[in-house]
Amino acid sequence: MENEKVHCLIIGSGPAGYTAAIYAARAGMNPVLYQGIQPGGQLTITTEVENYPGYPEGIQGPDMMVNFEQQAKRMGSDIRYGLATKVDFSAQPLKVEIDEEKWIEAEAVIISTGASAKWLGLESEQRLNGYGVSACAVCDGFFFKGKEVAIVGAGDTAAEEALYLSKICSHVHMIVRRHEMRASKVMQDRVINTSNITVYWNSETDEILGATKVEAVRIKNNKDQTTSEIPVSAFFVAIGHQPNSDIFKAWIDMDEAGYIKTIPGTSKTNREGVFAAGDVQDKVYRQAVTAAGSGCMAALDAERYLSAKGSH
Repeated sequence: MENEKVHCLIIGSGPAGYTAAIYAARAGMNPVLYQGIQPGGQLTITTEVENYPGYPEGIQGPDMMVNFEQQAKRMGSDIRYGLATKVDFSAQPLKVEIDEEKWIEAEAVIISTGASAKWLGLESEQRLNGYGVSACAVCDGFFFKGKEVAIVGAGDTAAEEALYLSKICSHVHMIVRRHEMRASKVMQDRVINTSNITVYWNSETDEILGATKVEAVRIKNNKDQTTSEIPVSAFFVAIGHQPNSDIFKAWIDMDEAGYIKTIPGTSKTNREGVFAAGDVQDKVYRQAVTAAGSGCMAALDAERYLSAKGSH
């Protein structure tokens, strides 16, 4: 198996990875970036992005990621298609296996592998994704101003997103699988006391209805197996995210959900020379603009690290 030596390796290609590449390239670190399984990350499954500064007319998520990639390339980043399949962070140089066929030896590694939304697994959910089905109420709720919408989930995020939607949508139908929520008591109380949120307990999503866009949701009551249809214009899935961090488990400190722990105020992990940026280490904000900001931090931290080592 061949080995290639690089100064700075970036794993992942969302706003965090590409921003890190832009900064690292400008600092003369000759970064190599591997795009991973979903080049462009979660934004490639988002349609309209209206909340990223600098785009007064809004921009399509995939177009925005093409812009990021082209900018990183123009600065001199080496952008490659490929997936990190294994790592060995036991010593310097840090080793990362790509596509199970070659090893990259790097002095600094920036992990920006992101997180993936958890889905219910319905065919209609994937078919209508971007046409009323979304995993981010904060990103897409605005497009359904004054309309009726549904949200599925029972944790703090689902409760928070239901409350957010209740301020801009005419009515929010919240589908909860059990007879109670996992959300904290204070969040549950807020949801229950909000007049334009209706909670459907002991209910599962049977199907999302609509030929080309979301028109209704059919839910099934777990107790008596009856089904009912609720006309809605959007369907939000808020059952959590899964950080893409499995291959780093043996080396990098993570929380119980698998999010990489960084030293507060930095992008540094518990391993010297390994930095993390974007949604793989952020379960709170999860926005394109915060991911880009943390990608900048990771590149600056990596540059300082390499300078101090005398290798940059």
